Amino acid sequence: MKLELYQTIAFNRDLLEVNLHQGDIAILINYVPHPIDGDEGTVLEIFNAIGESINIVTVPISSISALQSNATLSIRRLMTAE
Repeated sequence: MKLELYQTIAFNRDLLEVNLHQGDIAILINYVPHPIDGDEGTVLEIFNAIGESINIVTVPISSISALQSNATLSIRRLMTAE
């Protein structure tokens, strides 16, 4: 079953190439087909802890999951260039 657009999702694995980690959350804003019959993609908007948009990424649908009632949110610091 596809997740509904504009809902909050969680990453179910690390995606270090886009600086995202398992448990990070985002908003699902669109679906995109894979160009050669691979895993469908999702377009996600990432926000910081105070609600400012900081990135939009496209990742495979298999990388995300719906939020669960038995989970809690936590904060991690974003890596910044020195």
